Amino acid sequence: MRTPLAAVAASLAVTAALGAQPVITAASVLLRDSEVKWGDAPPNLEKGASFAVISGDPSTGGPYVIRLKMPAGYKVAPHWHPTAENITVISGTFALGMGEKFDPAALKDFGPGSYGLMPAEMRHFAMARTAAIVQVHGIGPFALNYVNPWDDPSKRAAPAKSN
Repeated sequence: MRTPLAAVAASLAVTAALGAQPVITAASVLLRDSEVKWGDAPPNLEKGASFAVISGDPSTGGPYVIRLKMPAGYKVAPHWHPTAENITVISGTFALGMGEKFDPAALKDFGPGSYGLMPAEMRHFAMARTAAIVQVHGIGPFALNYVNPWDDPSKRAAPAKSN
């Protein structure tokens, strides 16, 4: 471990000595709260929530930032993601629990500024205790896989229309 660490330290020392600036390859994103463009949440989330892409494209293999705005009582059934999920509470009280079954007693409340990291494939569930906004960021592609496939609203049969 000493050789790679020494190489990194030497590289940083040379960069600092030369006054080199970091290379920025992505476009800057500066967004006021009032400029967030909210839309309907994806069909694999229950109706009632709003969704916004802040930066990146969550469907591709790069960095992304998304937000979910939920009314009080909104639930996300037990699920997992193939990549790590970083969650920051922007407003309200958002509760998270671990496991393959939705257990209200296992929920832990988080207020504005709170942060959570769900490693890839960690089974978890959530609920907005009050109206809440959470920000999720990570490296895509972002995918949500329900523990019980029938919890996925996009897979439920639409009710038959009556004449």
